[in-house]
Amino acid sequence: MARTSVPQRPTPDEQLSPFTGYTRQHWEALADQLLTSAWRWQSPQGARLDLPGTPSGSGVRSDGLEGFARTFLMAAFRVAGADGADPFGWMQKYAEGLVAGTAQPGAEDPESWPKIEDYDVFGQPMVESASIALGLRMTRPWLWDKLSADQQDRAASWLKQALVSVPAPNNWYLFPYTVAGFLESVGRADEDTARVRRRALRLLENWYSGDGWYTDGDGGSYDYYNGWALHLYPLLDHLLAQRESGTALTSQQSPYGRRMHRHLQDLGHFFGSTGAPVYFGRSMTYRFAAAAAVGLGAITGDTPLTPGTSRRILSGAVNYFIDAGALDQHGLLSLGWHGPHQATLQGYSGPASPYWAAKAFVALLAPADHPLWTAVEEPSPADTADHVVPISAPGFLLQSTAQDGIVRLHNHGNDHLRAINAEAGSKPDPLYSRWAYSTHTGPTSAANQADNTFTVVWRGAKGERTRVHPLGVGAVGGSGWAASWHRPSFPGRAASYPGLRVTSIVVVRGTQEVRIHVVEGAPAGASAQASGWACGAEGGTEDGTHLRSTLVPLAGWTHSAQKVAPAGTAFHQVAEVPVLNAELNADGRTVLVSLAELTRAPAEESSQQEHAQEIRDSIDALRVTESEVSFTWAGQAQHVRVDIETKTVAISGQENL
Repeated sequence: MARTSVPQRPTPDEQLSPFTGYTRQHWEALADQLLTSAWRWQSPQGARLDLPGTPSGSGVRSDGLEGFARTFLMAAFRVAGADGADPFGWMQKYAEGLVAGTAQPGAEDPESWPKIEDYDVFGQPMVESASIALGLRMTRPWLWDKLSADQQDRAASWLKQALVSVPAPNNWYLFPYTVAGFLESVGRADEDTARVRRRALRLLENWYSGDGWYTDGDGGSYDYYNGWALHLYPLLDHLLAQRESGTALTSQQSPYGRRMHRHLQDLGHFFGSTGAPVYFGRSMTYRFAAAAAVGLGAITGDTPLTPGTSRRILSGAVNYFIDAGALDQHGLLSLGWHGPHQATLQGYSGPASPYWAAKAFVALLAPADHPLWTAVEEPSPADTADHVVPISAPGFLLQSTAQDGIVRLHNHGNDHLRAINAEAGSKPDPLYSRWAYSTHTGPTSAANQADNTFTVVWRGAKGERTRVHPLGVGAVGGSGWAASWHRPSFPGRAASYPGLRVTSIVVVRGTQEVRIHVVEGAPAGASAQASGWACGAEGGTEDGTHLRSTLVPLAGWTHSAQKVAPAGTAFHQVAEVPVLNAELNADGRTVLVSLAELTRAPAEESSQQEHAQEIRDSIDALRVTESEVSFTWAGQAQHVRVDIETKTVAISGQENL
């Protein structure tokens, strides 16, 4: 089929979309642009899109399938949402590729797709089978129904391998669930399809932690897989089943809809005024897929967000990454965050991996006359006011400030360890184990000075947080808190020191964070180190502002310094991190208190030293003993008291833990 040039995206519509300028036409044009760029790397018959770049651990054949599957999902949202209108002929191209890829699965030729096997043997094709099944289900009248019976049988036979292979012990169980949903929708139900669907829903119940949050498998692993997998697959299955049956969809018909509604109550706060989501967790190269649940919830009605706010979040996320340089010189989504960034990636990341960003295009299933597209854009939560949002299930505290549009996530519950993992000997994961993350900063690499950490140093070894034991989160009148404890884990044979324990509490208001660490049972000669936010060392931005990270010692800390992280972060080529140090009381209790801040400020404002004094003055009546820490926010009526003995936090006299 001859290549057709893709038209330029429409002129921004500032009346309908005053925040982003994006309309539904912009989304369609972007989908066509991304698809056209990817198809320039097709195999001769189109079964694989072999995008340029370093292969993943699964190899080039699997990566080529990944390119086909993930872009097919985008094309399916594009065409199904337009009720079959397909000006660039995507369905014909994907039909030809499907037929070629499933003719002889496992054969060593340029087209044949690899077989689907257990996750620990050759499992990546199982992931891709779900995108293919979803694409086929959404576009059935324009693709599947036009295949011959033999072609359908071969494609179904390949998909059925996902039903009998073992998934990874996490959201992967929703991949065969999704495949089975398609097979049942085309009259190919059997015992295997029923079994894998029951199995997946049973596991979802086991992983549900309440308040709209799932763990990604057994253990304390919370990330954007909540929105782009654990919520998306069952609710999208429900939506498609309703459409197939001709039943009118009403809000919150299923428990999955009700859970999505509750999840979006929190997720809406994860996006800053730039449109960026908070950077934390794995697979962040999927970028604007983080907003996929916002679009699906708007379509099904399972959302507390207005249509205008939903579109502002969705379009803001897409626009952020496009403007930040996510597309490379070929027009392809690069492996990274803004542009290429190695530390953002995992071992399973291949050249086509970023195209799970396609999930955000689920929004196109809302027709052109849907309020998601016709309502005037409204502010996102980060645009409107300062917010403090406690999220109990994962032990998160969100802190956002309208003056700079930054959202900060304080992590007192997430550790990415499976329930069966031992605590000692585990390595902290920078994408999960740091104390805080934001929409404007990323964690430094494991080889550099760590940001937002607390470390006990003993005999030259660093005892770090691996398993997190949450103590609770809460908020009162513009202030919020989160608390947890952990046993520092040291490398080597002496992985722990008996009786050594760190209790940590953060209390926030506005842009500021009072960080309290209580160390008990430290060995003789041990010391402590804490770090703040990692900001770029390369200066200000085009708007004349710069990010400023401040970490001020208030009690117990004896030394402060500024350290360089030369590998930078996903946001900055080179980063600087403020660091505090202190000696610890041997076998006793040490109470350490600091004041941290991450904000965006005009470049001509006060120096770092002057600003440190300014924010120090924001704390009045600070009192620190071995049994309590108390203070008052300057200019505020709120008094904060942390009882170290009982691990309770009281704000303005109200007990909150």
